[in-house]
Amino acid sequence: MNINGLDYNTQREKLILPEYGREIQNMVDYCVALPTKEERQRCAATIVATMDRMVPQNRNNANYKQKLWDHLALMSDFKLDIDWPYDISEARSMQTKPEPMKYPTENIRVRHYGRYIFKLFDKLKTMEPGVERDNLVRLTANQMKRDLMLWSHGYTDDEKVADDLARYTDGKIQLDLAHFKFAKVDLRETEKKRKKK
Repeated sequence: MNINGLDYNTQREKLILPEYGREIQNMVDYCVALPTKEERQRCAATIVATMDRMVPQNRNNANYKQKLWDHLALMSDFKLDIDWPYDISEARSMQTKPEPMKYPTENIRVRHYGRYIFKLFDKLKTMEPGVERDNLVRLTANQMKRDLMLWSHGYTDDEKVADDLARYTDGKIQLDLAHFKFAKVDLRETEKKRKKK
């Protein structure tokens, strides 16, 4: 849609630092085009003072004045010929984007248990019978029950937990439901904690 007389931001030149807005960018462009160095120097100081008033919360940060001058250098594409009060050689590094983080792509067989429960299954497979393994079995089974409650909205089956525990530990852990007591889980409290995140 192209209507005469309407000027859309999407049709304008892209802003280098959009947080300062188009008016500051226009001021910087005007400053670069000024004929004398003295006029450019005064104009640059005025622009930095205006930028300072726009973001007063940054005054508590260390070197905030230098950052303002660095931003001015970036917005002028380093074409502003003035006597810079600070060294602006590091300003270009402000625009470099960080390398993308590697995201773990391992396959989780049963998503409602998650990656850490499967790590516990692997640990339980290698542990010798004893008190430490019994404690880890108790913690793992209770967490499995909590996960099932969250994903199935309150419906849990103790036999399902026991079957899954046996299946994913290759039969090494057999939960005796006649003697094993699950911890009481209040689904409402668990839901509240999940919603806070």
